[in-house]
Amino acid sequence: MLLILEISNGRTSIALANPNRSPDNGKVWRFSSDTRRTADELGLQLDGLLRRAGVEATALTGAVIGSVVPNLTSAWADACRQFSGLETLVVGPGIRTGVKLRTDDPREVGADRIANALAVYRGYGGPAVVVDFSTAITFDAVSSDGDYLGSVITPGIGMTLSALSAGTSRLRSIELRRPRQVIGTSSAGAVQSGVVFGYGALVDGVVNRIRAELDGEPRVIATGSEADLVLAETHTIEQVDPHLTLDGLRMIWELNQRGRST
Repeated sequence: MLLILEISNGRTSIALANPNRSPDNGKVWRFSSDTRRTADELGLQLDGLLRRAGVEATALTGAVIGSVVPNLTSAWADACRQFSGLETLVVGPGIRTGVKLRTDDPREVGADRIANALAVYRGYGGPAVVVDFSTAITFDAVSSDGDYLGSVITPGIGMTLSALSAGTSRLRSIELRRPRQVIGTSSAGAVQSGVVFGYGALVDGVVNRIRAELDGEPRVIATGSEADLVLAETHTIEQVDPHLTLDGLRMIWELNQRGRST
């Protein structure tokens, strides 16, 4: 069984998956990304998750990390080594990914974006657009050959809500949910409308502009914790795949295992 860790600025996702299979919903956990955590603390957390899932550390065949938070990358790699004896594959330069990066500086492309490109191409074909609702919302363009072409980045929904709350004296923390109507009759309703309907329009606008620059008719797949909230307000997103990034990391790990055996 493979241990998969996806570490973003706001959240860390941990999953267990069998070879050539997507993670089971019951074996995916999500936590806040806290750079103050030590390897010992993370290892104890990992040990507890494995026990809860009924999985012995000896049953793990490998571990892979896709991270954009360097401090947590090293801490989690140390935790995996100490508590499971695994040497972790960290997605980065020199790692086989199966994705050609056609950008000005490939070093700028995060592991999560590469994983998304690989998973969407293998699962849905190309060309494709991945809309990832994370700390930021990213739109990643993938060619008909599976190459990563580039991206669009906007502030994420949570980031926008936090900025509104911090930057205005009369707006307190707002519950994130779909309002009953567009015209808000309260401050909370007005903010909810702006976020939910506004981001729906933003997604459609950006996707349509990306489509105009791609050859063919791209598939549009969304992932991330807030994708379902906006899905009903868009006309361009075809499907939400909650485990797309984790699947891509699993595929990258498998690519590198085959590379070692040849």
